[in-house]
Amino acid sequence: MNMEKLPLCFLFIMSLSNAFEETDLSGKAFVFPKQSQDSYVTLIPHLEKPLKAFTVCLKVYTDLTRSYSLFSVASQTLDNEILLFHEGNCKLSLSVGNVGVVFQVPVAIPAPRHFCATWESESGVAELWVDGKPMVRKALKQGYTVEKQSKIILGQEQDSFGGGFDEKQSLVGDIGDVFMWDFVLSPGDINTVYLGGNFSPNILDWSGLNFEKKGYVVIKPQLWA
Repeated sequence: MNMEKLPLCFLFIMSLSNAFEETDLSGKAFVFPKQSQDSYVTLIPHLEKPLKAFTVCLKVYTDLTRSYSLFSVASQTLDNEILLFHEGNCKLSLSVGNVGVVFQVPVAIPAPRHFCATWESESGVAELWVDGKPMVRKALKQGYTVEKQSKIILGQEQDSFGGGFDEKQSLVGDIGDVFMWDFVLSPGDINTVYLGGNFSPNILDWSGLNFEKKGYVVIKPQLWA
């Protein structure tokens, strides 16, 4: 193919399709090797309507003792449509619609940890599961709907749509096995995900992920595989 003779608009469409091509990341992880203000991964979800419920699961390996972002979703109007954030001191917060609740998590030595967060609008109940074990349920933003036109970012916490990063909230470490559904998984299903299974995640699927890396982010084999 003679690239020089192709129209610019066609080349642009080709570059977009390559950037957002689905990739099977099974057995791999995004590695954020150093504290940064400009290293992150944007995830492109399969999201066709606003969310009234969700489950998001992921695995992280870090020795950070300060606060850091695990999963950041922002819209044009709200910076914390969904935010899973490690507060330090064995506390992890889940925010929906710029309102957050804090969960006390078990103390652990640096090791890969598995987190699943769930929320549903109808009841307003939020759950956090750590290494397959449930924390105490919390009330969060009953009746709310998560905006469809949102940006999902790993490695940084958004204070504006796709930006406003603070390097002291950045992740240093590995993150992988990111899955997301538009409904609340049952306790049995969450335990199966923790053990390595999945249930055809319909928003984000680590085995067929659309993403874009920025800055110093490396894809490497999982240390927990």
